[in-house]
Amino acid sequence: MPYDHAEWPDEPLDPYSAQVAHAFETVGPAVVHISARQANGRSGTGSGVIFAPDGYLITNSHVVAGATHLSASLTDGRRFEARLVGDDPATDLAVLRLDATGLPFAEFGRSSRLRVGQLVVAIGNPLGFQATVTAGIVSALGRTLRSPNGRLIESVIQTDAPLNPGNSGGALVDGRGRVVGVNTAMIGQAQGLCFAIGADTAVDVTTRLMRDGRVRRARLGLGGQTTMLDARLARRLRREGASAVTVSEVIPDGPAASAGLMTGDVLLEFAGQPVFSVDDLHRLLTADIAGTDAAVTVLRRAKLESLTVRPDPDD
Repeated sequence: MPYDHAEWPDEPLDPYSAQVAHAFETVGPAVVHISARQANGRSGTGSGVIFAPDGYLITNSHVVAGATHLSASLTDGRRFEARLVGDDPATDLAVLRLDATGLPFAEFGRSSRLRVGQLVVAIGNPLGFQATVTAGIVSALGRTLRSPNGRLIESVIQTDAPLNPGNSGGALVDGRGRVVGVNTAMIGQAQGLCFAIGADTAVDVTTRLMRDGRVRRARLGLGGQTTMLDARLARRLRREGASAVTVSEVIPDGPAASAGLMTGDVLLEFAGQPVFSVDDLHRLLTADIAGTDAAVTVLRRAKLESLTVRPDPDD
């Protein structure tokens, strides 16, 4: 006997589906399809996320690199010219502005509050299919990823939410409908290995790009990753948070090497400020501190060590 669809009651979504649907309904209208055309006639596409009603949006640097003409299409069919406000290849982020006001925009959350196993939703325009949503979980936190200019991007989110070409610059969203990352890369020969730049990094970089058009930095000459401290150790050190930055690489002849920092050191303080994550360290490494002495406190073989480092300008 055939069903009469008109008599089907509206059934509530299961909790998982409800979160995915809420994320898409909340952020989807703010995710745009970007077209980037170069002087030689070649064109590329990607995604972006509007974060202010007066047309500011964030995307990946590699989406707009070398473009002489930019435009963006909204899910409602509207299309606007776009101009580049600022570009930061070191974090693979860029800010554009559309010639429009009163646009739908997304709220950014805190990537530092994500947990492994948490639901995340990727929204973008893979292979030109606009407003596509995929879902997965946070697979790992604190990853590093090589940016287009060769610099390591720290505190990257790994997820198994499927991404495809065209997703770059789109939104990674939590179940509450907040953008927690900017989708940036996938591993082509693997399954379920996709990456997003954390919202904390994105917000910091966006603020600087809107102010200066570029991100001016100082350089320590080290690689590091955010790690958790033993809870008892954190209490003994009277730390407000139970995380710090473990030095994973020291570049020869760089400022960190000259100061005596070593691989395996746990960086607790820099320039008198506590360091709980790589993002904290990046925020402290402003252009103003280049060429000046900064005190560094590290934990080395269970003992506190005080060093002095003089960061170089990162031009």
